[in-house]
Amino acid sequence: MATFNVHVIIENKPGISDPEGETILNDLVLKGTHKTVSKIKAAKMLKFTIREKDKDAAQSKVQDICDDLRIYNPMVSKVTIQVFEE
Repeated sequence: MATFNVHVIIENKPGISDPEGETILNDLVLKGTHKTVSKIKAAKMLKFTIREKDKDAAQSKVQDICDDLRIYNPMVSKVTIQVFEE
C-alpha cells in the first residue's frame, strides 16, 4: 500500500453566483489595484492523506467519502479530485 495526498476542490458550477469571489474582485476594483484581474472564483479545498493500493483506488475512496458525507451539493457544486503520491 502506498500513501497518497488527495486534494478535493469544491467550487460553484458555471452560472451559480459566487458572492465571495465577486466581493474580492469588487474590493480590487474599488482600490484601483490589479486592474488586469477580471474574474475571481472562490473555492473550498479539502486535503486528505490516505493509504491505498494505487492512485485510482485513492481517488475512488475519497470520492466515496465525499459522497457518503454529502460534503458538497452536486446540484450547484463542481468537484475536482487530484491525487499525488507522497
